[in-house]
Amino acid sequence: MEIAIALGCSVGFTFGGLVFVAYKLGLLYQLFLHKVSHFCSPRHGGESVAEVLRAHGVKFVFTLVGGHISPILVACEKLGIRIVDTRHEATAVFAADAVARLSGTVGVAAVTAGPGLTNTVTAVKNAQMAESPLLLIGGAAATLLQGRGALQDIDQMSLFKPLCKFCASVRSVREIVPTMRKALAIAQSGTPGPVFIEFPIDTLYPFHLVSKEFGVKNPPKGLMGKVVTWYLHNHLKNLFAGAWETRDVSPLPVHIPQATDDQVQKCIELVSRAKKPVILLGSQATLPPTPTDDIRVALESLGIPCFLGGMSRGMLGRNSPLHIRQNRKCALMDADLVLLAGTVCDFRLSYGRVLNRRSKIIAVNRDKTQLLKNSDMFWKPNVAIQGDAGSFLLRLSKGLMGHKCPEDWPQRLKAGEVTKEKANRGKADEKTDCHLNPLSVLHRVDELMADDSIIVADGGDFVGSAAYIMRPRGPLRWLDPGAFGTLGVGGGFALGAKLCRPESEVQQGHPHWLQGRGQAG
Repeated sequence: MEIAIALGCSVGFTFGGLVFVAYKLGLLYQLFLHKVSHFCSPRHGGESVAEVLRAHGVKFVFTLVGGHISPILVACEKLGIRIVDTRHEATAVFAADAVARLSGTVGVAAVTAGPGLTNTVTAVKNAQMAESPLLLIGGAAATLLQGRGALQDIDQMSLFKPLCKFCASVRSVREIVPTMRKALAIAQSGTPGPVFIEFPIDTLYPFHLVSKEFGVKNPPKGLMGKVVTWYLHNHLKNLFAGAWETRDVSPLPVHIPQATDDQVQKCIELVSRAKKPVILLGSQATLPPTPTDDIRVALESLGIPCFLGGMSRGMLGRNSPLHIRQNRKCALMDADLVLLAGTVCDFRLSYGRVLNRRSKIIAVNRDKTQLLKNSDMFWKPNVAIQGDAGSFLLRLSKGLMGHKCPEDWPQRLKAGEVTKEKANRGKADEKTDCHLNPLSVLHRVDELMADDSIIVADGGDFVGSAAYIMRPRGPLRWLDPGAFGTLGVGGGFALGAKLCRPESEVQQGHPHWLQGRGQAG
């Protein structure tokens, strides 16, 4: 009896092992589900990539052309997606980042394998910290040659996993469409960010070209030769099995966290009792799905003085009585309620130390880690909401319909701002012994700038100075690196901005104009 049971278990394990091996080799897929058809078809995987991008509203693909990814670029161009070639891969990613921020769609960059991808690392990290939805498409060595010393072959997945919300390596042509749809949805869901898909070269070229590379000119004789030949032939069939079956390329649902009704009601009660409230608006407030014009109306309805940071600069126009640019530290210490709408208590807010411990604090952020950053040390929120800042502001405004912040509070802050700006203007008028006065340059550009201009601020201290002096004329008319503070974003950002808004002037500022950043503080 025991021997029979042991034999049964052994047979079961053996059968299970064979089934697993057959699955891994793609034999089950080919046997029961799909066959390789159209052996001479000129179709290729790049066409599938392009079809998904078009279905998701992508208008531009930024690149530095390489052989690994050429089929994608050719297919995109045929479908009306504009291919924009740059001279460095980082510039391509910066341009895609700008498109993502200004258009509300996913920015797309495609680069070749190996050094093409390693050149993008800084730009991808910048997009991650700026919370920009971005798809990075990378070429790769052929599936059977990875790890065997092929040209430009490195472990690309390990490189990008810490930088991206989602990483995938396509292993067959049929995987392209579902992998692309999943990646594009993840890039926009929750806290937006970059995603990466690796395309081995044999998943992108037509069957008849790939099959030539799989041929063995002088296979080993005997059983080993037959096994090698069969394995290569099977791998090729599995690579293209089910490749051209009709698949849905439309966008998958995007998940955006929202505040609960109870959380919104609690915030309504806190704001209604406040005498000196302040709103700190961050870049997250500009993210889809809430239109920036609707957010502007909501802020004006609330009547609460606002400090605008990052992409939210320009949200209230050029000369709004609610937009306060100066003396933020003093205002926060005096406020009895602070609403952090997509703003993070990192170095930009002295890690939360500038917040008055007696103030009621409402924090809204899509990312839980950013929502509570440093709350265990220097500050503590009364209400912490993991949700979308833009839609929260609309619901808060609706719940406070008819309620207005006491007018003397924003008037007092505005009067303090006028005094501070007069002093700063005096510094701008100072003569310099050498080079230009950076504050004077910024004032002059702001005075001459057209109303439809987009400002691209590139640099360190220079960006800080520009943020206090230059006044974007409307929403989504300001671009800066973000929390990572990357130098060199200007060229790519300006390229992406001009393509998104061809009718607008794009004003790019960089400290090298002034022969040194030391003067720009």
